[in-house]
Formats: sequence, structure tokens, C-alpha cells
Amino acid sequence: MPTATNGDEDLYYETAGAGPTVAFVEPAGYGAWCWSWLVDALAGPVETLVWDLRGTGRSDAPPGPYDVATLAADLEAVLADHGTRTVHLVGAGLGGMVALQHAREYGRATTLALLGTTADGSRVDADALRDLQAPRDDRDALRASLTEAFSPGVVEAHPEAVDRIAGWRADDDAGPDGWDAQIGAMLDFEMPDLYTVTTPSLVVHGRADAVVPVEAGRDLAEDLPKGTFEGIDAGHLVAAEEPTLLEDALAGQLNEHADLDG
Repeated sequence: MPTATNGDEDLYYETAGAGPTVAFVEPAGYGAWCWSWLVDALAGPVETLVWDLRGTGRSDAPPGPYDVATLAADLEAVLADHGTRTVHLVGAGLGGMVALQHAREYGRATTLALLGTTADGSRVDADALRDLQAPRDDRDALRASLTEAFSPGVVEAHPEAVDRIAGWRADDDAGPDGWDAQIGAMLDFEMPDLYTVTTPSLVVHGRADAVVPVEAGRDLAEDLPKGTFEGIDAGHLVAAEEPTLLEDALAGQLNEHADLDG
């Protein structure tokens, strides 16, 4: 399996499909499972790339603290290792912050899709963010902690899907130290000079997001020179709760900005 290196840290990634590269950056603590539905839908006319942030899954888990700049450098190491010249970045929560930082620092991003995120970590509900965390060996806690990730009633209405997600989380999520380090990176992030990020940016936000208020998403879209906002009836994990709506939104962005015919 492909592994990139940033300094002493090994970073696991995998790809599927062929065409323009769409790279996904997951939220704090969660494994790449949260992109499963979108990757299955998009792989083919595009190449999808998913990777494990440091502290998560099969990537190395050095002790914290972490910061968004380091995670963006990790992403750059992955893209460089894969030989990606340009990329369409899709980031959720912490991953959206990493995508913003990478777009500003490295110049590879052709488009950004920013899900349930903000450029100001002080706007994150720290308690709700920490409530997403659960021990990987406690299935009941993994299920219960999903309540804050989705809009009200979703967990109770879909017990089989929740059980499946709990199994994925047990295998792929960050351990407790990785969770804490990634949460710290998210809460400490601040990018005041958004005018420097001129990449076309689609900001998608769940109207019932308990972790990052929807108003923060609207403000992010307003402050980005080429930002557009789309609200969805979902919670923090938009990509898992409403993958079809998000697939449509991403397809529209890619049709406008990507050469899907090669």
C-alpha cells in the first residue's frame, strides 16, 4: 500500500479510479471510512485519494501537539509522493482547515470543497467536538458518540447503519492521543487573511451542525474571494449523512473546473 513520508512520519494513502485527482481530508479523529460513500460514487471519471491523518488509522501517530500547518505539510507529502500535479481538495471539519492551509501554502489546489468547517477555531463548539470522541474498544460508546455527528433523530432511525459505522470506527479512527492532538489543532486554527485563498471554493454546511455553527460556514464563504455557500439539512458529518446531495454538489463543481475528458 502507498506510504508517503513527512520527516520521520509515515502517512498511508490509497487511490481509486482515473482522471483528475480528488483528495479527501477527514474530520478530527475519524478514519477515512467517512468518505466511503463519496469515493464509491466518484471514482471512475476522477481519481480519488484518501489518506489517514497523522494519529489516525495506518499512518504514524507521533505525540502531540499537532497543528494545521503540519497536517497540510503531510497532505503535500502525500500528493508529492503520488505525483499529483494539481488536485481538487475536499475537506471536512479539521480537514477543511487543512485544505484551506494547503491551498494557500502550496498552490496545487484547483478547487476546494469545505464541509462543516471554519477559518476560526474559536467558533468551534469545543464540548460538542470532544463529545464525538469515543474509545475504539467500546462499541456502545462509539454508537452513542455519533449522536453529535448527525442531525437529531438520525442515529435512532438507522441502527444497522450506525452499527456498521461503529465497526469501521473501531478499526480506523484515531486513538485517544491522536484524537486529542487533532482536536487541539482544530481549536487552535486561525486564518484571518482569507483574501489570499483565491481558489474556487464550495462551502457546504449542515444546518444542524452541532460542532461548527452554520453561520460560521456562511461567513467562510463570504470571506473567500471565490466562495459559494450551500446549506444542507444534515449534521456535522455531511458526507456520511447526505452523500447523494454532496455528490451532486461536487459533480457540479468538477464539471465546471475539471477536465473530466482527460
